[in-house]
Amino acid sequence: MDLSKSSDYNKSISIYLLIAGIVLVAFNLRPAITSLGPLVGFIQEDVGLAHWSSGLLMSLPLITFSVMSPLVPKISSRLSNEKTLLLGLIILLTGICSRSIPYTFFLFAGTLLVGIGIAIGNVLLPAIVKDKFPEKFGLMTSVYSTSMGVFASLASGLSVPLADGQGLGWQGAQMVWGIPAVAAIIVWFYLLKYNREDKEVITGAKPVSTKVWSSPIAWQIAVFMGFQSFLFYVTISWLPEILHSYGMSLETAGWMLSFTQLVGLPASFFIPFIASRLRSQSLIACGLGICAILGYSGLLFSADHYPILVISIILIGLALGGIFPLALSLIGFRSQNAKQAAELSGMAQSTGYILAAVGPLFIGSLFDWTHVWSIPIVLLIIIAGIVTIFGILSGRDRHI
Repeated sequence: MDLSKSSDYNKSISIYLLIAGIVLVAFNLRPAITSLGPLVGFIQEDVGLAHWSSGLLMSLPLITFSVMSPLVPKISSRLSNEKTLLLGLIILLTGICSRSIPYTFFLFAGTLLVGIGIAIGNVLLPAIVKDKFPEKFGLMTSVYSTSMGVFASLASGLSVPLADGQGLGWQGAQMVWGIPAVAAIIVWFYLLKYNREDKEVITGAKPVSTKVWSSPIAWQIAVFMGFQSFLFYVTISWLPEILHSYGMSLETAGWMLSFTQLVGLPASFFIPFIASRLRSQSLIACGLGICAILGYSGLLFSADHYPILVISIILIGLALGGIFPLALSLIGFRSQNAKQAAELSGMAQSTGYILAAVGPLFIGSLFDWTHVWSIPIVLLIIIAGIVTIFGILSGRDRHI
Protein backbone atom coordinates (compact mmCIF):
# COMPACT_ATOMS: atom_id res chain seq x y z
CA MET A 1 0.00 0.00 0.00
CA ASP A 2 1.29 3.48 -0.89
CA LEU A 3 1.51 5.25 2.47
CA SER A 4 1.81 8.70 0.89
CA LYS A 5 -1.44 8.19 -1.04
CA SER A 6 -3.12 6.93 2.12
CA SER A 7 -1.91 10.00 4.01
CA ASP A 8 -3.20 12.33 1.29
CA TYR A 9 -6.55 10.54 1.31
CA ASN A 10 -6.88 10.83 5.09
CA LYS A 11 -5.92 14.50 4.95
CA SER A 12 -8.54 15.14 2.26
CA ILE A 13 -11.21 13.37 4.32
CA SER A 14 -10.17 15.40 7.37
CA ILE A 15 -10.54 18.72 5.48
CA TYR A 16 -14.01 17.84 4.25
CA LEU A 17 -15.00 16.71 7.72
CA LEU A 18 -13.64 19.96 9.17
CA ILE A 19 -15.73 21.97 6.70
CA ALA A 20 -18.76 19.89 7.66
CA GLY A 21 -17.98 20.51 11.33
CA ILE A 22 -17.78 24.29 10.80
CA VAL A 23 -21.07 24.32 8.89
CA LEU A 24 -22.75 22.18 11.57
CA VAL A 25 -21.62 24.60 14.27
CA ALA A 26 -23.04 27.47 12.20
CA PHE A 27 -26.36 25.60 12.00
CA ASN A 28 -26.50 25.76 15.81
CA LEU A 29 -25.74 29.44 16.39
CA ARG A 30 -29.22 30.90 15.76
CA PRO A 31 -32.15 28.37 15.85
CA ALA A 32 -32.22 28.06 19.65
CA ILE A 33 -32.84 31.84 19.74
CA THR A 34 -34.95 32.51 16.66
CA SER A 35 -37.22 29.52 17.36
CA LEU A 36 -38.16 30.90 20.78
CA GLY A 37 -39.97 34.10 19.76
CA PRO A 38 -42.81 32.44 17.79
CA LEU A 39 -43.36 30.00 20.69
CA VAL A 40 -43.59 32.59 23.48
CA GLY A 41 -47.39 32.53 23.43
CA PHE A 42 -47.44 28.75 23.92
CA ILE A 43 -44.86 29.01 26.71
CA GLN A 44 -46.77 31.79 28.50
CA GLU A 45 -49.96 29.78 28.43
CA ASP A 46 -48.31 26.56 29.63
CA VAL A 47 -45.83 27.89 32.21
CA GLY A 48 -47.70 31.05 33.23
CA LEU A 49 -45.04 33.64 32.41
CA ALA A 50 -45.85 37.33 32.65
CA HIS A 51 -44.98 39.58 29.68
CA TRP A 52 -41.95 41.06 31.45
CA SER A 53 -40.68 37.53 32.19
CA SER A 54 -41.09 36.62 28.54
CA GLY A 55 -39.13 39.73 27.57
CA LEU A 56 -36.36 38.75 29.96
CA LEU A 57 -36.37 35.24 28.53
CA MET A 58 -35.85 36.66 25.02
CA SER A 59 -33.09 39.04 26.16
CA LEU A 60 -31.23 36.54 28.36
CA PRO A 61 -29.16 34.95 25.53
CA LEU A 62 -28.01 38.39 24.32
CA ILE A 63 -27.01 39.42 27.85
CA THR A 64 -25.16 36.11 28.22
CA PHE A 65 -23.35 36.73 24.92
CA SER A 66 -22.07 40.10 26.13
CA VAL A 67 -20.80 38.66 29.43
CA MET A 68 -19.32 35.44 28.03
CA SER A 69 -17.69 36.70 24.82
CA PRO A 70 -14.55 38.24 26.42
CA LEU A 71 -14.13 35.17 28.64
CA VAL A 72 -14.16 32.61 25.83
CA PRO A 73 -10.61 33.36 24.55
CA LYS A 74 -9.27 32.84 28.08
CA ILE A 75 -10.99 29.48 28.31
CA SER A 76 -9.78 28.42 24.86
CA SER A 77 -6.22 29.47 25.76
CA ARG A 78 -6.31 26.82 28.49
CA LEU A 79 -8.04 24.04 26.58
CA SER A 80 -7.73 24.77 22.82
CA ASN A 81 -10.17 26.23 20.35
CA GLU A 82 -11.55 22.85 19.32
CA LYS A 83 -12.03 21.46 22.83
CA THR A 84 -13.71 24.67 23.97
CA LEU A 85 -15.99 24.62 20.93
CA LEU A 86 -16.98 21.02 21.70
CA LEU A 87 -17.67 22.02 25.31
CA GLY A 88 -19.86 24.84 24.03
CA LEU A 89 -21.87 22.45 21.85
CA ILE A 90 -22.44 20.12 24.82
CA ILE A 91 -23.57 23.07 26.97
CA LEU A 92 -25.89 24.18 24.16
CA LEU A 93 -27.48 20.74 23.86
CA THR A 94 -27.90 20.55 27.65
CA GLY A 95 -29.61 23.94 27.59
CA ILE A 96 -31.99 22.95 24.77
CA CYS A 97 -32.99 19.81 26.66
CA SER A 98 -33.32 21.62 30.01
CA ARG A 99 -35.56 24.42 28.80
CA SER A 100 -37.94 21.92 27.25
CA ILE A 101 -39.00 20.98 30.81
CA PRO A 102 -42.16 23.04 31.49
CA TYR A 103 -41.07 24.73 34.71
CA THR A 104 -39.88 28.32 35.07
CA PHE A 105 -36.53 27.38 36.65
CA PHE A 106 -35.58 24.95 33.88
CA LEU A 107 -36.84 27.35 31.21
CA PHE A 108 -34.56 30.16 32.37
CA ALA A 109 -31.62 27.92 33.37
CA GLY A 110 -31.77 26.16 30.01
CA THR A 111 -31.91 29.47 28.15
CA LEU A 112 -28.87 30.65 30.13
CA LEU A 113 -26.97 27.50 29.08
CA VAL A 114 -28.10 28.03 25.48
CA GLY A 115 -26.64 31.55 25.63
CA ILE A 116 -23.32 30.27 27.00
CA GLY A 117 -23.05 27.55 24.37
CA ILE A 118 -23.84 29.87 21.47
CA ALA A 119 -21.50 32.57 22.80
CA ILE A 120 -18.62 30.07 22.69
CA GLY A 121 -19.44 29.18 19.09
CA ASN A 122 -19.89 32.82 18.07
CA VAL A 123 -16.44 33.77 19.35
CA LEU A 124 -14.44 30.70 18.31
CA LEU A 125 -15.79 29.99 14.84
CA PRO A 126 -13.93 32.96 13.23
CA ALA A 127 -10.77 31.94 15.10
CA ILE A 128 -10.97 28.31 13.96
CA VAL A 129 -11.61 29.37 10.36
CA LYS A 130 -8.64 31.77 10.59
CA ASP A 131 -6.48 28.92 11.90
CA LYS A 132 -7.57 26.13 9.56
CA PHE A 133 -8.30 28.10 6.37
CA PRO A 134 -6.13 31.24 6.48
CA GLU A 135 -6.05 31.52 2.69
CA LYS A 136 -9.80 30.86 2.31
CA PHE A 137 -11.07 32.87 5.26
CA GLY A 138 -13.47 34.97 3.18
CA LEU A 139 -14.98 31.99 1.38
CA MET A 140 -15.43 29.98 4.58
CA THR A 141 -16.97 32.98 6.32
CA SER A 142 -19.42 33.21 3.41
CA VAL A 143 -20.31 29.55 3.83
CA TYR A 144 -20.89 29.58 7.57
CA SER A 145 -22.58 33.00 7.79
CA THR A 146 -25.04 31.96 5.09
CA SER A 147 -25.62 28.68 6.91
CA MET A 148 -26.44 30.66 10.04
CA GLY A 149 -28.94 32.81 8.13
CA VAL A 150 -30.69 29.87 6.48
CA PHE A 151 -31.19 27.96 9.73
CA ALA A 152 -32.22 31.11 11.60
CA SER A 153 -34.99 31.65 9.04
CA LEU A 154 -36.00 27.98 9.11
CA ALA A 155 -36.25 27.98 12.90
CA SER A 156 -38.46 31.09 12.87
CA GLY A 157 -40.77 29.66 10.23
CA LEU A 158 -40.99 26.05 11.40
CA SER A 159 -41.41 26.49 15.15
CA VAL A 160 -45.18 27.05 15.20
CA PRO A 161 -45.93 24.38 12.52
CA LEU A 162 -43.84 21.88 14.51
CA ALA A 163 -45.47 22.81 17.80
CA ASP A 164 -49.06 23.10 16.58
CA GLY A 165 -49.34 21.44 13.19
CA GLN A 166 -47.24 18.39 14.05
CA GLY A 167 -48.51 18.17 17.62
CA LEU A 168 -45.05 18.34 19.19
CA GLY A 169 -45.93 21.18 21.54
CA TRP A 170 -43.46 23.94 22.33
CA GLN A 171 -41.23 21.44 24.14
CA GLY A 172 -40.93 19.12 21.16
CA ALA A 173 -40.47 22.04 18.77
CA GLN A 174 -37.51 23.17 20.88
CA MET A 175 -36.01 19.68 21.08
CA VAL A 176 -35.95 19.41 17.28
CA TRP A 177 -33.17 22.01 17.26
CA GLY A 178 -31.07 19.73 19.45
CA ILE A 179 -30.60 17.40 16.45
CA PRO A 180 -28.04 19.68 14.69
CA ALA A 181 -26.22 20.01 18.04
CA VAL A 182 -25.94 16.21 18.36
CA ALA A 183 -24.61 15.97 14.79
CA ALA A 184 -22.03 18.71 15.45
CA ILE A 185 -20.89 17.06 18.71
CA ILE A 186 -20.31 13.73 16.94
CA VAL A 187 -18.25 15.36 14.17
CA TRP A 188 -16.14 17.43 16.57
CA PHE A 189 -15.48 14.41 18.81
CA TYR A 190 -14.04 12.68 15.76
CA LEU A 191 -12.05 15.75 14.72
CA LEU A 192 -10.51 16.01 18.19
CA LYS A 193 -9.54 12.35 18.06
CA TYR A 194 -8.06 12.78 14.57
CA ASN A 195 -6.07 15.88 15.38
CA ARG A 196 -5.27 16.10 19.07
CA GLU A 197 -2.71 18.85 18.70
CA ASP A 198 -4.15 22.34 18.25
CA LYS A 199 -1.81 24.88 16.71
CA GLU A 200 -3.24 27.56 18.96
CA VAL A 201 -3.03 25.76 22.32
CA ILE A 202 -1.78 28.26 24.85
CA THR A 203 -0.39 27.06 28.15
CA GLY A 204 -0.75 28.84 31.46
CA ALA A 205 2.69 30.34 30.92
CA LYS A 206 1.34 32.42 28.01
CA PRO A 207 -1.66 34.44 29.19
CA VAL A 208 -4.08 36.00 26.74
CA SER A 209 -2.67 39.24 25.37
CA THR A 210 -4.39 42.52 26.21
CA LYS A 211 -3.05 44.20 23.07
CA VAL A 212 -6.39 43.85 21.31
CA TRP A 213 -8.13 45.97 23.96
CA SER A 214 -5.69 48.84 23.39
CA SER A 215 -5.78 48.71 19.58
CA PRO A 216 -7.66 51.54 17.76
CA ILE A 217 -8.57 49.29 14.83
CA ALA A 218 -9.95 46.69 17.26
CA TRP A 219 -12.18 49.30 18.87
CA GLN A 220 -13.34 50.49 15.46
CA ILE A 221 -14.38 46.92 14.61
CA ALA A 222 -16.03 46.57 18.03
CA VAL A 223 -18.11 49.73 17.50
CA PHE A 224 -18.96 48.59 13.96
CA MET A 225 -20.05 45.19 15.28
CA GLY A 226 -21.96 46.79 18.15
CA PHE A 227 -24.08 49.21 16.18
CA GLN A 228 -24.80 46.76 13.36
CA SER A 229 -26.08 44.37 16.07
CA PHE A 230 -28.23 47.24 17.39
CA LEU A 231 -29.75 47.73 13.93
CA PHE A 232 -30.32 44.02 13.35
CA TYR A 233 -32.05 43.19 16.63
CA VAL A 234 -34.14 46.37 16.62
CA THR A 235 -35.29 45.54 13.09
CA ILE A 236 -36.08 41.94 14.00
CA SER A 237 -37.99 43.09 17.10
CA TRP A 238 -39.93 46.10 15.83
CA LEU A 239 -40.22 46.08 12.02
CA PRO A 240 -43.52 44.13 12.10
CA GLU A 241 -44.99 46.65 14.55
CA ILE A 242 -43.82 49.57 12.42
CA LEU A 243 -45.40 48.04 9.31
CA HIS A 244 -48.58 47.24 11.25
CA SER A 245 -48.81 50.91 12.28
CA TYR A 246 -48.83 51.71 8.54
CA GLY A 247 -52.00 49.63 8.13
CA MET A 248 -50.44 46.28 7.21
CA SER A 249 -51.85 43.16 8.87
CA LEU A 250 -49.63 41.49 11.46
CA GLU A 251 -49.45 38.33 9.36
CA THR A 252 -48.29 40.26 6.28
CA ALA A 253 -45.88 42.28 8.42
CA GLY A 254 -44.40 39.02 9.70
CA TRP A 255 -43.91 37.79 6.16
CA MET A 256 -42.22 41.10 5.30
CA LEU A 257 -39.75 40.47 8.11
CA SER A 258 -39.04 37.01 6.68
CA PHE A 259 -38.62 38.61 3.26
CA THR A 260 -36.10 41.04 4.77
CA GLN A 261 -33.99 38.11 6.00
CA LEU A 262 -34.38 36.19 2.74
CA VAL A 263 -33.21 39.19 0.68
CA GLY A 264 -30.08 39.35 2.82
CA LEU A 265 -28.93 35.78 2.16
CA PRO A 266 -27.14 36.47 -1.17
CA ALA A 267 -25.32 39.40 0.44
CA SER A 268 -24.44 37.17 3.38
CA PHE A 269 -22.74 34.73 1.01
CA PHE A 270 -21.04 37.02 -1.49
CA ILE A 271 -19.85 39.93 0.70
CA PRO A 272 -17.15 38.01 2.66
CA PHE A 273 -15.95 36.31 -0.52
CA ILE A 274 -15.62 39.62 -2.38
CA ALA A 275 -14.09 41.31 0.67
CA SER A 276 -11.38 38.66 0.90
CA ARG A 277 -10.12 39.65 -2.56
CA LEU A 278 -9.60 43.29 -1.59
CA ARG A 279 -6.92 44.84 0.59
CA SER A 280 -9.39 47.42 1.88
CA GLN A 281 -13.04 46.71 2.61
CA SER A 282 -13.99 50.34 3.23
CA LEU A 283 -15.84 50.73 -0.07
CA ILE A 284 -17.97 47.66 0.66
CA ALA A 285 -18.77 48.96 4.15
CA CYS A 286 -19.67 52.34 2.68
CA GLY A 287 -21.99 50.79 0.10
CA LEU A 288 -23.78 48.63 2.68
CA GLY A 289 -24.05 51.59 5.03
CA ILE A 290 -25.64 53.73 2.33
CA CYS A 291 -28.14 50.91 1.66
CA ALA A 292 -29.05 50.96 5.36
CA ILE A 293 -29.40 54.75 5.45
CA LEU A 294 -31.58 54.79 2.33
CA GLY A 295 -33.62 51.81 3.54
CA TYR A 296 -34.51 53.30 6.92
CA SER A 297 -35.06 56.71 5.31
CA GLY A 298 -37.49 55.13 2.87
CA LEU A 299 -39.21 53.38 5.77
CA LEU A 300 -39.75 56.79 7.36
CA PHE A 301 -41.61 58.18 4.34
CA SER A 302 -43.33 55.07 2.96
CA ALA A 303 -46.48 54.88 5.09
CA ASP A 304 -48.72 55.58 2.07
CA HIS A 305 -46.39 54.41 -0.70
CA TYR A 306 -46.21 50.62 -0.99
CA PRO A 307 -43.56 50.50 -3.78
CA ILE A 308 -41.24 52.73 -1.72
CA LEU A 309 -41.86 50.48 1.29
CA VAL A 310 -40.89 47.33 -0.63
CA ILE A 311 -37.72 49.00 -1.99
CA SER A 312 -36.87 50.14 1.54
CA ILE A 313 -37.32 46.60 2.91
CA ILE A 314 -35.04 45.24 0.16
CA LEU A 315 -32.34 47.82 0.96
CA ILE A 316 -32.57 47.10 4.69
CA GLY A 317 -32.36 43.36 4.00
CA LEU A 318 -29.31 43.75 1.76
CA ALA A 319 -27.61 45.98 4.33
CA LEU A 320 -28.25 43.78 7.36
CA GLY A 321 -27.51 40.62 5.39
CA GLY A 322 -24.12 41.94 4.29
CA ILE A 323 -22.93 43.99 7.28
CA PHE A 324 -22.88 41.14 9.82
CA PRO A 325 -20.73 38.75 7.72
CA LEU A 326 -18.51 41.69 6.80
CA ALA A 327 -17.98 42.35 10.51
CA LEU A 328 -17.09 38.67 11.02
CA SER A 329 -14.71 38.85 8.06
CA LEU A 330 -12.95 41.92 9.44
CA ILE A 331 -12.19 39.98 12.62
CA GLY A 332 -10.07 37.62 10.52
CA PHE A 333 -8.68 40.22 8.12
CA ARG A 334 -7.42 42.55 10.85
CA SER A 335 -5.96 39.84 13.13
CA GLN A 336 -2.63 38.14 12.48
CA ASN A 337 -3.32 34.66 13.86
CA ALA A 338 -6.10 32.51 15.32
CA LYS A 339 -5.33 33.47 18.92
CA GLN A 340 -5.62 37.16 18.12
CA ALA A 341 -8.77 36.49 16.08
CA ALA A 342 -10.35 34.82 19.14
CA GLU A 343 -9.45 37.82 21.33
CA LEU A 344 -10.82 40.30 18.80
CA SER A 345 -13.95 38.20 18.26
CA GLY A 346 -14.60 38.10 22.01
CA MET A 347 -14.06 41.85 22.37
CA ALA A 348 -16.18 42.83 19.35
CA GLN A 349 -19.04 40.47 20.14
CA SER A 350 -19.11 41.48 23.80
CA THR A 351 -19.60 45.10 22.75
CA GLY A 352 -22.03 44.09 20.03
CA TYR A 353 -24.38 42.11 22.19
CA ILE A 354 -24.50 44.75 24.92
CA LEU A 355 -25.94 47.11 22.31
CA ALA A 356 -28.06 44.31 20.85
CA ALA A 357 -29.64 43.65 24.25
CA VAL A 358 -30.24 47.36 24.91
CA GLY A 359 -31.46 48.27 21.41
CA PRO A 360 -34.97 46.74 21.25
CA LEU A 361 -35.76 47.85 24.81
CA PHE A 362 -34.56 51.41 24.15
CA ILE A 363 -36.45 51.76 20.87
CA GLY A 364 -39.60 50.32 22.45
CA SER A 365 -39.31 52.74 25.35
CA LEU A 366 -38.77 55.64 22.93
CA PHE A 367 -42.00 54.71 21.13
CA ASP A 368 -43.87 54.47 24.45
CA TRP A 369 -42.65 57.96 25.30
CA THR A 370 -43.34 59.61 21.91
CA HIS A 371 -46.25 57.44 20.64
CA VAL A 372 -44.92 57.74 17.07
CA TRP A 373 -42.51 55.55 15.09
CA SER A 374 -40.93 58.44 13.17
CA ILE A 375 -38.54 59.42 15.98
CA PRO A 376 -37.25 55.83 16.56
CA ILE A 377 -36.76 55.47 12.79
CA VAL A 378 -34.79 58.74 12.66
CA LEU A 379 -32.57 57.29 15.41
CA LEU A 380 -32.06 54.17 13.27
CA ILE A 381 -30.99 56.37 10.35
CA ILE A 382 -28.43 58.05 12.64
CA ILE A 383 -27.21 54.63 13.86
CA ALA A 384 -26.89 53.50 10.23
CA GLY A 385 -24.67 56.55 9.64
CA ILE A 386 -22.48 55.56 12.60
CA VAL A 387 -22.25 52.01 11.22
CA THR A 388 -21.15 53.43 7.86
CA ILE A 389 -18.42 55.61 9.40
CA PHE A 390 -16.96 52.86 11.57
CA GLY A 391 -17.30 50.34 8.75
CA ILE A 392 -15.15 52.59 6.56
CA LEU A 393 -12.60 52.95 9.37
CA SER A 394 -12.57 49.20 10.11
CA GLY A 395 -12.25 48.38 6.43
CA ARG A 396 -8.91 50.12 6.00
CA ASP A 397 -5.88 47.92 5.35
CA ARG A 398 -4.64 47.82 8.96
CA HIS A 399 -3.71 45.09 11.42
CA ILE A 400 -3.75 44.90 15.18
